[in-house]
Amino acid sequence: MILDSLRNKEQYYALCPRFKQAFEWLEATDLASLSSGRHIIDGDDIFVNVSQLNLRPRSEAALEVHNEYIDIQVVVGGVEEFGWSPRESLTTPRAEFDKSNDIGFYKDEPKTYYTVREGEFCILMPQDAHAPMLGEGFVKKLIFKVRK
Repeated sequence: MILDSLRNKEQYYALCPRFKQAFEWLEATDLASLSSGRHIIDGDDIFVNVSQLNLRPRSEAALEVHNEYIDIQVVVGGVEEFGWSPRESLTTPRAEFDKSNDIGFYKDEPKTYYTVREGEFCILMPQDAHAPMLGEGFVKKLIFKVRK
C-alpha cells in the first residue's frame, strides 16, 4: 500500500507501465465536470470509476482484494479513511472470489487504518486487502483500475 500526495505521482511510474497514463489522464481532466460512473482510458487495461459516496463507520469495514487490477484511489472532495491488512493474513472469506468483477471480500478485521485527503492518493496492489469508504460524511473519489 502506498499513500502519497499527487505532487509526487511521478515517483511511482516505474511500479507499473500503465500508471503514467492514468495520472496523465487525471491531470488533463476537468474533475469538476466529471460525471459519476465508469470512464474508459485504455479499454479494459485502464479505466476509472468516479464515485460520490456516503462514508460508513469502522464497524462496517469490509476488506476487499483484487487479483488482476491495481487500484489507484484519489480523493477529490472530502476525507476518506481506509482499513488495511496484508492479504496473506486474511483467513475468513465472505464468499467465493468473484472473477468477473475481480473482487473478493473478507470478514477479517483490518490490521491498521489510514486517511486519504483531497489531493492525495493510495495505490493498492493485489497483496493489499483494503476496506474503503470509512469515516464520516461524504467523499468524491476516483478509483482507477489498472491491469497489473
